[in-house]
Amino acid sequence: MRSKPGVTRRGLLLGGAAALVSACTGRSAPVVAPPSAAPASSPAPLKASITIHRRHSAARGRDVDVVLMTPDGVPSTGLPVCVALHGRGSNARTFLDLDLPAALTAAVRSGTPPFAVAAVDGSHYWMPDGGDDPHRMLTDELPGWLSESGLRPMTGLLGISMGGFGALGLARRRRDVRAVATCSAALFRTWPEARSRHIFPAQDDWKAAEPLQHADELPPRGLGVWCGDGDPFLAANRKLIAEAGPEVARITPGEHTSEYWRGILPEVLRFLGPRLT
Repeated sequence: MRSKPGVTRRGLLLGGAAALVSACTGRSAPVVAPPSAAPASSPAPLKASITIHRRHSAARGRDVDVVLMTPDGVPSTGLPVCVALHGRGSNARTFLDLDLPAALTAAVRSGTPPFAVAAVDGSHYWMPDGGDDPHRMLTDELPGWLSESGLRPMTGLLGISMGGFGALGLARRRRDVRAVATCSAALFRTWPEARSRHIFPAQDDWKAAEPLQHADELPPRGLGVWCGDGDPFLAANRKLIAEAGPEVARITPGEHTSEYWRGILPEVLRFLGPRLT
């Protein structure tokens, strides 16, 4: 049987009943009131421009949240899409805590071409780990989920911390991606640095996946890099800037915190919007 379609703007307030049906039947349905993914911050209020679907990912072997965010007052059908990849220990709802929906609406009202942001639950630096393959989820399953919601294919990537690693890795292989923005990308200059994260089975696995080992494969046009001057990954991000030559590079005051990311998101979204089509 086909899964239920996403919530419309008009029907969002009725989503609670659909979520209850979903819980009983196992079918996909939007969720209305997301809990905060980051205990230190307050959850963003749910608006008509936000829908959350619970999907089963065969690639990951589990159910995942797919959070779709569009600008207020803009029809969502046919919008270009930027996929947002969260950091380690977080999930797709983190972008609600970072007030991304409000920042997206503000960017569009200031003249940025409208687009949608889609976030999905991931892990393992967005790389395969046994039977859990978030990378394959992004390439093989997410396109269908976006299409079912009336959105265009992904042409942009936004990655925070671990998500920056994943976004750069995906951009190396997807030439249909026209814009990539990383915030405090969790990159590793050396194998000892990478080994301390307990993610990569061996040095060869790290070398194959590490964006800094393949900087020449990253398209400088449409690449933006943001990092705080007090971030533990600052040196690695400086190396990325030096070797990849991004279109935009910003080292500004801040640390590896939600406060820093919330502060730079408006600029990041304004960078992405014009480059997605």
